[in-house]
Amino acid sequence: MKLGDQFRFVRQNMKKNKTRLFMTVLATAMGCAFLIVLASVGFGLQKSIVDNIVGDRLVTGIDIYSKDPSKFKDDVQLYDADIKELGEIPNVKAVTYRNFIGQWMDPAIDGETVSGDRTYQVDFQAEKRAGFGLSAGRMPQKENEILLGYNIRQQINDQGVPSEYLDAAEWLNKTIMLNVGYYEDGELKKKPIEAVVVGISEKPTKEWRLDQSLYVGVDLLKQIESITGTQGGELPYVEEGSTPEQIEELLKSLPAPSENRSYNQIQVIAGHANDVKGISEVLREKGYYNHSIADELKQVNLMFLIMKIGLVFVGTIAVIIASIGIFNTMTMAVTERAQDIGIMKAIGAHPSVIRKIFLLESALIGIMGAVIGTIVSYGISAAVNAGLPVLIQTFMEEKVPEGFLFSVIPPYLTALACAIALGVAMLSGYRPALRATRIDVLRALRRDV
Repeated sequence: MKLGDQFRFVRQNMKKNKTRLFMTVLATAMGCAFLIVLASVGFGLQKSIVDNIVGDRLVTGIDIYSKDPSKFKDDVQLYDADIKELGEIPNVKAVTYRNFIGQWMDPAIDGETVSGDRTYQVDFQAEKRAGFGLSAGRMPQKENEILLGYNIRQQINDQGVPSEYLDAAEWLNKTIMLNVGYYEDGELKKKPIEAVVVGISEKPTKEWRLDQSLYVGVDLLKQIESITGTQGGELPYVEEGSTPEQIEELLKSLPAPSENRSYNQIQVIAGHANDVKGISEVLREKGYYNHSIADELKQVNLMFLIMKIGLVFVGTIAVIIASIGIFNTMTMAVTERAQDIGIMKAIGAHPSVIRKIFLLESALIGIMGAVIGTIVSYGISAAVNAGLPVLIQTFMEEKVPEGFLFSVIPPYLTALACAIALGVAMLSGYRPALRATRIDVLRALRRDV
C-alpha cells in the first residue's frame, strides 16, 4: 500500500467519527495551549525583569578602573584612543564617562542659587545610547545646553539649611549663569558663562542617594578650560596670604588643557545583559581592569531557568492527560475497523503497513491539536499582555512599567510544545496500532473481535 493510499484510508476513517475526533483534537489542543501559555509566563517575567528592570546600567554597565601596567608600559590612564577601542568591542552599545570639573561655579537661575555639589562633563550622545534617564525635558543637542540633577533644587530655611527639595523641572528652558573662577595676577576673578537647562535627570532609585550634579558637554568644558588655563577647569588650593608669585607656581603645577584628554569613571555599556560576561573577559584580555555584576545576573537567570523547566513540566502533564483521549480514540478505531484490517491482511498487507496506518492517524491528531493549541496560545498571550495592565491599573490602582510583558512565546517554546504533543500522540497510538497487527484474519472477517 502506497503512502498516498494510507493517507486516504486514514482520512476516510477520521470522517466516520467526526464528533469523537473533534473532542480528541480539542483535548490535545487544550493541553498544548496550556503548556505554551504556562511556560510563556516564565519567559515573559524573565524578559521583563532581566531586560527591563535589572537589565539597565546596573547590570549592563561594566566599570573600567585603569589599565594593566604590564601591557601599557606603566601608563594606566584612560585616553580618547581607549574609549574608541572600547566602543569597537562586539556587543558594546556605548562607552560613557564622568569627567569632574575642578570647581563649583556658583550657578544661578533667575537670581536663585543652584545648590548643587559638583559638575561633570559627559558625552550626551553616549549617555543617550546607554539609557540615561530623564524625569523631564530632553538630552542636550547644542554646546550651551546642560542637564541638572533631580535633587539639585533645594528650599533653604532662615538658618541657611536645606529644608526640602523642590521640583527642578520649573527651571527647564531657563538660562543658568555659571561663574567660572580663574586667577589673574594672583587675584581670583569670575567670568560668567550662560547655558540653557534642557533636561532633569530621573529620580534616583535609592532614596539615600541624591543627584545634585550639573552635567555639561565637552564644548562647555573647553570654554571653562580656556578661561582657567587648566585641565578640567581645576583651581589650585591657595592658602591665605599667598603671594601672586606663589599662586602662579601653583597654577603651573596643574596640568594644562590637552587634546589627548584623560578620563575617569569610564563605563562600558553592553547591548544586552547576557553579553556582559563575554565583554568583561575581552576587556581583561586587552588589559583593562573592570568590574561587573555578571555573576549575580547568572544566578537570576538560573532561577528563571528552573522556574521555566517546572512550568514546562506541569504543562506536559496536561498534554499527557489529553493523551488518554487519543488512546481511547485509537482503541475504538481498531475495534470498529477490525473487518477492514482483516481484509488488508487477507490480501497480503504487511503488519508494519497496518501499524503505520494507525500511527499515522494518531500523529495527525497530535499535529492538528498542536497547531490549534499554538494558535490559541498566541491569542491568549496577546490578550494577557494587553488586558492585564489595564485590569491592574483599574482595580489595584498600580501602574505596570512600560514595556512589561507577562507572556512571551519564543519560537523554540512553540517547537518544544508541538514536539511534546506529537510525541505523546504517537506513544498513545502505538499500543492500539500494535493490537491492530495482531488481529486474527478469520475472526476479523466474521466480525468476531
